[in-house]
Amino acid sequence: MLTQEERAAISEGCDSSPSARAAAPHALGAVQASRGWISDESLSDIAEFLHMTPAELDSIATFYNRIYRSPVGRHVILLCDSVSCWIMDYEYLLNHLLTKLGISGFGETTKDGMFTLLPSACLGACDHAPAMMVDRELFGDLTRQSIDTIIDQYRIKDGDRRTAQSPLATGRKEQ
Repeated sequence: MLTQEERAAISEGCDSSPSARAAAPHALGAVQASRGWISDESLSDIAEFLHMTPAELDSIATFYNRIYRSPVGRHVILLCDSVSCWIMDYEYLLNHLLTKLGISGFGETTKDGMFTLLPSACLGACDHAPAMMVDRELFGDLTRQSIDTIIDQYRIKDGDRRTAQSPLATGRKEQ
């Protein structure tokens, strides 16, 4: 069941859209913002509110790569795998990121539920390859050290200081 706040946010999107179908991406985003992802139940509730079938809404939801139809971590990391990033040590950095997060591949979430790693065809930062995005923040010119720092900063920001390791505090240097 949609909350009052979700209904208000969806209604706001409907007011500024020519049709309910045109408001569907906004509605999905509004519900995802409060729940973290779009479950089948949420999809059905949104579809009913917009006078659409769940199948119609699901076709819209699955078109957008930032609408999540399965649970994700508190932070979603999109790692760019474009040609520019690929030739700038993408595989090396991907392996480092997998090790840092303690996961074995794309689509997985860390055991603490903090990060989910997903591929991205292009982040539009070819001049700063390799690049990744955490939530809505873009990071370019990645190195092993910068990846460690970024992940650690998000852990610290979320209050998980016990798993964060600053490269400065541990004396690690970029290799």
